[in-house]
Amino acid sequence: MTNLRWGLVGASTIAAQHMIDAFRANGGKVVAVMSTNADRALKFAERHRIARTTTSLEDLVQASDVDAVYISTTNELHRAQVFAAAKSGKAVLCEKPLALTLDDARAMVAECRSRGVILGTNHHLRNAATHRAMREAIQEGRIGKPLFARVFHAVYLPPHLQSWRIEKPEAGGGVVMDITVHDADTLRFVLDDEPVAVSAMTSRGGMGREGLEDGVMGVLRFSSGALAQFHDAFTTKFAATGFEVHGELGSLIGRDCMTQAPKGEVFLRTAAGEESLSIQHENLYARSVRLFQDAVAARGAPSANGQDGVKSLSVAVATLEAARSRAETPIDLRV
Repeated sequence: MTNLRWGLVGASTIAAQHMIDAFRANGGKVVAVMSTNADRALKFAERHRIARTTTSLEDLVQASDVDAVYISTTNELHRAQVFAAAKSGKAVLCEKPLALTLDDARAMVAECRSRGVILGTNHHLRNAATHRAMREAIQEGRIGKPLFARVFHAVYLPPHLQSWRIEKPEAGGGVVMDITVHDADTLRFVLDDEPVAVSAMTSRGGMGREGLEDGVMGVLRFSSGALAQFHDAFTTKFAATGFEVHGELGSLIGRDCMTQAPKGEVFLRTAAGEESLSIQHENLYARSVRLFQDAVAARGAPSANGQDGVKSLSVAVATLEAARSRAETPIDLRV
């Protein structure tokens, strides 16, 4: 199976702006979209040239012309939707975080494994050419043993996304569930290391409601002993994003790279001076879909699998607990 036929669970912004094009760029077809709002589904389908709409999850996942399901609904709905897709034998690409609790996320991974279906987590940043170049440089020993990392992922959440993310704790809103999970996955990928504990403080800068945080700073401790600082926010209009790793022999400086767009640059600084790493940019989502499609065809693995989704969620859960308890908090990495 090379050209998947996709069913969309959720008429979402990310599907509209990124994923539909990514499916089609890989020879895939989007055959149906499901939304509980029939009018929203119809308008979405017309706009994106999708032939069929439904308000029934069962209708979508049981359709014979659907090979794979892409889930981009609000976070509290993911578990039931993944279970339904897996029961119907459909491969599943799910947005992050996989769920709101680790128990639910682990159950989703176990269900897909027991049904023999591929589960991917749509962590786009590990598909960025910048982060792949940094990972390769570290594995080649170009900076020696990594000692520290820093992630700058404070952005301004645009008005059209300022709905459940800042209003609904029950849907998994807040900056930690929305952005820190990405930092966690990207750090795990670039460093090829596992975080074991976190300390953090959250803030409310006026955007978050219902007690939800809209800013966070924290420090992760990795199994190797490396420390990683992260800064995430919904409220900073003029900040730049970046990703740095500092080792015994050199430093990697990534700029404008914590983004959905295929852009950014990476500099290597050592005793020999500074050089710009060669970067061949590629659409992050198209690469994610290509690797997912290959995994379904038994030619590899998704760029981020279900276990990766559990581990990034575990960092987010521990970060919120660390901020609440004001104490260094262990990270439960069991999958």
